[in-house]
Amino acid sequence: MRILLLNQFFWPDLAATSQLLTDLARHLADQGHDVTVICARSSYAGPDSTGAPLVRIIRIPDLPFGRGAVARLLSSFSFLCAAFWLGLRIPKPNLAITLTTPPLLAVICGLLKTFRGVRYRIWEMDMYPDVAVDVGILAKDAWLTRALGAMADYARRNAEGVVALGECMRQRLLARGVPASNITIAENWADGARLSVGKRSPHDTLTVVYPGNLGLGHDVATLAAAIRELDSRQAAVRFLFIGGGVRMRTLEEECRAGGIHNASFLRYCNPDELAGLVSAAHIGLVTINPTCVGSIVPSKIYALMAAGLGVLFIGPPSATPGRIIDRYQCGWQVDCGDHQQLVSLLSSLAASPGMVHAAGLRSQEAFSAYHDRPVAVAKLCQALSIEPRYATTAGAQVHATS
Repeated sequence: MRILLLNQFFWPDLAATSQLLTDLARHLADQGHDVTVICARSSYAGPDSTGAPLVRIIRIPDLPFGRGAVARLLSSFSFLCAAFWLGLRIPKPNLAITLTTPPLLAVICGLLKTFRGVRYRIWEMDMYPDVAVDVGILAKDAWLTRALGAMADYARRNAEGVVALGECMRQRLLARGVPASNITIAENWADGARLSVGKRSPHDTLTVVYPGNLGLGHDVATLAAAIRELDSRQAAVRFLFIGGGVRMRTLEEECRAGGIHNASFLRYCNPDELAGLVSAAHIGLVTINPTCVGSIVPSKIYALMAAGLGVLFIGPPSATPGRIIDRYQCGWQVDCGDHQQLVSLLSSLAASPGMVHAAGLRSQEAFSAYHDRPVAVAKLCQALSIEPRYATTAGAQVHATS
């Protein structure tokens, strides 16, 4: 099958969507499919040290990606235009699979279906414009929000199918009028080969690690209040934040200004270094704002499970991380705003290393059975209705520019 993959970021970029799409591309190529990827030259995160997947990669010269709103908007718009133009010129694929970076990328596939009859499926990573409304960037009833929503829903209605990352996202899609028969759920994954269980230091101090972006969609107020109180009590709890994001910068500044000693902050690092830091911790942290449940599905929980960590989730139990914790009994859920419960829980866990260890074992077992890369990618291919060809040769790697 000739398959087209579309996303702004792809190998060797280390953005989350890039890594997931790269894993899918490798799998499809290994199964004998002819895979072409349209992505941007610009980069979001650092470079991946692994070899290139054996697929055709077309990198388009979009405007450089920036963190500011205007720079991000211009970069996204330039990529959308170039992706549509390329989609009209390349050999017609049997199936196109589009992610949602940048927002409304699926609309390009809808236009390709209109002009070329291209069949496509949407792999929803973040739901737009919902997430922009949920974090306060767009007003719910503004004309721009309604227009963006109409375009996104047009693309969803015309797709062969939509893949949601969890039940909470499925409920959001249903609320937007996507037929239930057109939605399948395929949760994300992590690579267990790169995030194995490591040797942990003696549990004199409980280390809670948060890797990745801490942005507008995450609840930081509950966490910040707990950090301050635990620090004032001199509790045996330490927090390690690795990554970036607007909320992480704010939290770091608050901790520095308040003379907080139990929280450390590191910038993004390469996967091997990150794996070592995560594996040395005792508990992994995931958080989300209640307003963002379903429009955002945190995927870092899978990496934390791969490292054999029990997971602490600050957010509603209806969110996918809350459902995973309940399903496998591999961690703890705390409601947003209840920092006293969070303080009490962490104080109790600091004095109960056996409980922490047991949750980590259940977490790693569940990951190996259901969320490791080979298992989860195969499930995604089922959700995308892609059968393996098992051809003797995979696609040839070509780096092209248009």
